[in-house]
Amino acid sequence: MTRILAVANQKGGVGKTTTCVNLAASLAATQRRVLLVDMDPQGNATMGCGINKMEVENSTCDVLLGDATAADTIVSAPEGGFAVLPGNEDLTLAEVKLLQEILYDFVLIDCPPSINMLTINALTAADGVLIPMQCEYYALEGLSSLLNTIEQVRDSVNPGLEMYGILRTMFDPRINLSNEVSMQLIEHFDRKVFRTVVPRNIRLAEAPSFGRPVLLHDRSSRGAIAYLALAGEVLRREDARMAKAV
Repeated sequence: MTRILAVANQKGGVGKTTTCVNLAASLAATQRRVLLVDMDPQGNATMGCGINKMEVENSTCDVLLGDATAADTIVSAPEGGFAVLPGNEDLTLAEVKLLQEILYDFVLIDCPPSINMLTINALTAADGVLIPMQCEYYALEGLSSLLNTIEQVRDSVNPGLEMYGILRTMFDPRINLSNEVSMQLIEHFDRKVFRTVVPRNIRLAEAPSFGRPVLLHDRSSRGAIAYLALAGEVLRREDARMAKAV
């Protein structure tokens, strides 16, 4: 069964797109069929996969507006073994429900860094929300707002929506505040906080400029190892969920 995860945080610069691209590549490395849906008009996830957002014939916008099918729009990432529904600035025109013609094990939706109709569309289509966040004070305020939005979507249009997990990104253990916020997250959300912590990593930061996931840029880097570990956690969670459902 397809699992649709919206990767969301209204705060920019927290590693949301980085998480989408690198989790997609890491899951694909385990022979899972993965689709990355770029719902951000900036098209950064599309570009980070090595696809020129200005040259794609159709985009997620065309699918949302009913002007193209997902099958006609999906392209393969040049490297990484996963598929991409590309995004660009045309997405600002789209405010209709995300279609679900899906034949993948995992669909990862890269949401815009704001709570707008595109994000609501993504949450309406998703099974769960994966929240990348830095361990800093203002991130906690943003998390509270996002959780309220998830609850509103659950109550109104998508009762099955869950907060799938919190991923600590750009983590520096030398900073006391980072450790304090990390501890607060674990105390409050317990197992919803992924054990994997994504560190600040040069290779991870420079990979998008080469248009490839860090796994293919430098497989031995700390960033690549972290996202492979995250993929392992996601797969174990799914195995546990399936076993519980039987």
